[in-house]
Amino acid sequence: MKLFCNYLKISFLLLFCFSASSLLAQEKYPTVDGYKGIWFTLGQKSEFGDKYSGGLGTYTAKHIPLAIYAPEVNRTYFVYGGTKSEDERYLLCMIGEFDHNTGMVSKPVIVYDKLGVDDPHDNPSLAIDKEGYLWVFVSGRGRKRMGFKYKSTSPYSTASFKQVSEEEMTYPQPKYIAGKGFLNLFTKYTGVRQLYFETSSDGEEWSEDQHLVGIKRPEDKNSGHYQVSGQHEGKIVFFCNWHPNGNVDLRTNLYYYQTEDFGKTWTDINGKTVSIPVTDPSTSGLVKEYFSQKRNVYLKDVNFDSKGNPIALYVEGEGHQPGPKYGPRNWHVVHWDGRQWQDHIITQSDQNYDMGSLWIDGDNWMVIGPTNDSPQLYGAGGEVEMWKSTNAGKTWAKTKKLTKGSKRNHNYIRRVSNGTDPFLYFWADGDPNSFSKSQLYFGDSKGKVWQLPYEMTADQEKPKRVKTNIISRWF
Repeated sequence: MKLFCNYLKISFLLLFCFSASSLLAQEKYPTVDGYKGIWFTLGQKSEFGDKYSGGLGTYTAKHIPLAIYAPEVNRTYFVYGGTKSEDERYLLCMIGEFDHNTGMVSKPVIVYDKLGVDDPHDNPSLAIDKEGYLWVFVSGRGRKRMGFKYKSTSPYSTASFKQVSEEEMTYPQPKYIAGKGFLNLFTKYTGVRQLYFETSSDGEEWSEDQHLVGIKRPEDKNSGHYQVSGQHEGKIVFFCNWHPNGNVDLRTNLYYYQTEDFGKTWTDINGKTVSIPVTDPSTSGLVKEYFSQKRNVYLKDVNFDSKGNPIALYVEGEGHQPGPKYGPRNWHVVHWDGRQWQDHIITQSDQNYDMGSLWIDGDNWMVIGPTNDSPQLYGAGGEVEMWKSTNAGKTWAKTKKLTKGSKRNHNYIRRVSNGTDPFLYFWADGDPNSFSKSQLYFGDSKGKVWQLPYEMTADQEKPKRVKTNIISRWF
């Protein structure tokens, strides 16, 4: 009898410990009372201001995606670089959710506290697997700061997460293919900035890092690249530029590569297999040559036509410094029409780091970006405008001004993956000339804009409609 009682005591103790540890594992992550974006300055100033600075909560274009719509629960999940309060530069890797049924957002959750880092290069990216688990890929910065992978402890829930890995990983671009798993494109600083990928069937166990691109001429000591990527069903693609001898301020040329077998082979647009890592500047993946013209290339977004052919949005111009010396920057779309690359100019703006996104619906294409140069001239960002094309990108017209009379520049308008109205894209504002608060916004396909609540008292609140957008004429 005594032995049986002891057995019961031990069983109860074990059950209690297990329950306590389970509760601890499910403990909710801390939240912030409102959507406060991070402000940042690179500190590389010239006559007309910083190379880039301002409200960079949705930075960089190389963190892809930042937001995903999940039809199973009718919610949009989005990650961004947040901060504690208006007067602090302290990076928090945040996740929020918008409920399309109620039109409300929940308080944003701190997935990872960067512990004093203020640099939005460490912003997170997002993925959702077939079971609905949310995966947050927290960027590091070269080998100075490690990157992390986090998985939600429950499907479609931002309440709590578990850490899966700590590794060298900058600019994460995770893609999830049902039946296969994750393919993550990212950067390592093995040259200066070189492109890699890794795969995983479950997100828990990952392959070795595989070197994708490290273009280098015989006279170069280093190499460097930036990339933007997209996914069309089982095909994963990316466009990249080239930094001669690793010099990021000379970024130039436009290249394209794709895989249709989960990274086993990589090809150019014609299906010709390329050996990785790609090292030749004149590789068959070259889409457009800008090096001999001494023109810089800044990559923005990737999308696809109805046949799955890739399209890239990019900005090019002379020089890396802001200001009038190098003239206006040209916004382009480059499109594979099934036979050759077609390249068309959309408009111009005043900064290399003006960033927008691209939507495709048959021959009707749309770009939303900060193409109006006010209020802070020559600073990154500006007023947000909508541009449309009805002939597959050949000609464009400005159809709406989404913001007007703003106090601070708006920038990094980010498309929601699988997005649906009203949360089709989101972005942040901020003064590029001096430290300021940074608010977050989202918008729909008609150009209606809402501000995410900067201060929140309830667990869920409705965003505020911003009624400053005005309709323009077609021309």
